[in-house]
Amino acid sequence: MEGRKYRVLLCEDDTNLGMVLKNYLELNDYEVVLERDGRLGFAAFQREKFDICLLDVMMPHVDGFALAEGIRDIDPDVPLFFLSAKTMKDDIINGYKLGADDYITKPFDSDVLLLKIKAILKRNEEEIRISESAVFDMGAYHFNPRLRELIINGRTQILSPKENDLLKMLAEHKNDLLSREKALKRIWGSDTYFNGRSMDVYIAKLRKYLREDDNIEIVNIHGNGFRLVAP
Repeated sequence: MEGRKYRVLLCEDDTNLGMVLKNYLELNDYEVVLERDGRLGFAAFQREKFDICLLDVMMPHVDGFALAEGIRDIDPDVPLFFLSAKTMKDDIINGYKLGADDYITKPFDSDVLLLKIKAILKRNEEEIRISESAVFDMGAYHFNPRLRELIINGRTQILSPKENDLLKMLAEHKNDLLSREKALKRIWGSDTYFNGRSMDVYIAKLRKYLREDDNIEIVNIHGNGFRLVAP
């Protein structure tokens, strides 16, 4: 991430607070797009790429919770903070259920917010670095996602991009559940019936590639997703 500024989507309907936060973040070397309602915020997210989203909960047209759902449908992994005057336990729980990385109640200290932003971006950058360099040994197979290579007994199968992405997600969740929704949103972009059928075709292809080792199996967890069982 060195060499460029992190980009922030800030959705806040309070004009004064929005401008204060925008100016503060820009002074700390962030690029900030400020929108004053959820509808405009969603349009901005569809149009541009952001490293983190800061969403007010109570906004006109589309509130922060509904906006978060739309953002998560496009990108399940982008860091997301709620900024809210709503301090009820149910609101905070709802925020985290929608995939928030943090729920910050107003009024808040801008310096603390900045430290939280830096921490989450640093964590995500480290996770991406590790993920991009990861290789996997699964029974008799060696899998290198960066090269899209699945190797067994000296033979190499070059995977298509979607085969590679799907096997990588399964390998990262080895012996644990990979939900259909998570895989579909990350690889296909949305959780639709037709994308689901497409994913089932790719699962069948991966099962064919992995059939030479009886200790490896992609198990269908009915109604939830898949589990790569491997030693």
